[in-house]
Amino acid sequence: MRFAKGHGTGNDFLILPDPDDAAGLSPGLVARLCDRRSGLGADGILRAVRTGPGDPAEWFMDYRNADGSIAEMCGNGIRVFARYLLRHRLAAGPEFTVATRAGLRQVREEASGEITVDMGAPVIRGRSVAVIGSCRYEGLEVSLGNPHLACVVDVPPGDIDLSAPPGVDHARFPDGANVEVVRVLGDGRLDMRVYERGSGVTMSCGTGAVAAAVAAQATVTVTPPAGPGQDRRAGAGPALPAVTWVVRVPGGELVVTLAGTTSLLTGPAVIVAEGVLDEAWLLGQANERIRPAGPAVNAGRAGSPRAGSPPS
Repeated sequence: MRFAKGHGTGNDFLILPDPDDAAGLSPGLVARLCDRRSGLGADGILRAVRTGPGDPAEWFMDYRNADGSIAEMCGNGIRVFARYLLRHRLAAGPEFTVATRAGLRQVREEASGEITVDMGAPVIRGRSVAVIGSCRYEGLEVSLGNPHLACVVDVPPGDIDLSAPPGVDHARFPDGANVEVVRVLGDGRLDMRVYERGSGVTMSCGTGAVAAAVAAQATVTVTPPAGPGQDRRAGAGPALPAVTWVVRVPGGELVVTLAGTTSLLTGPAVIVAEGVLDEAWLLGQANERIRPAGPAVNAGRAGSPRAGSPPS
């Protein structure tokens, strides 16, 4: 099995090309591949599957967290995914569409070499609380296809210990949430640290950067939160004005543009290496072998029968 290793601002991924959808991934194999000591090491896996005839996107990004769980969307991941497709001339640039479990996403290679992805309209779902250590932090619930709780704080985010999973309201986040701690620096800049569900502390998070920008902008403009059970999409009605935020993460900087009814995420996307997995390692544990994709693996992607969807 071939692989590539890439990263976006330190958020690293393994890309597994599977154009014919000939192999599925067990959660155990994903976890083994992502292990930083006995595997290749990554925050997650991006399986590249060619879509069926008539699909508006030629490629589907099957994203898995480092623990093997299925996720809806990954902002840095899709930019690395796009870089891989462009490098191998599997997509005609500079702009094309990628299918994800969160829907279709437009990606574009900029003249600078950075990759921009149209993340769609962030959905604001009110406020909730994250428990980090012995402290409670109020945050804004934001969905980018996957759930976030972005907490604006008045201390350096690096001073907050995210080594243990933050506690969130299970009723509001039945499948968990990505938790961001955000400090607004002024002049359109902010610092962010993140704990990603299924992966832990990461150097960066693309969807988290967008959620952090939404929370920062809501704080700056004193936007009232949506009521319980309500959604408010950025750019709809009295929502967020068009604005650009530079989001500093441990792995570098991302640029988030909140524009009208959508959001754009721009940053570097790097392919580090490519190679072939050792067959003996793959078969080293019988229970973690790659297995043919079956109905349970391939049911549920919006717009296609391929690849599994996250629990609802």
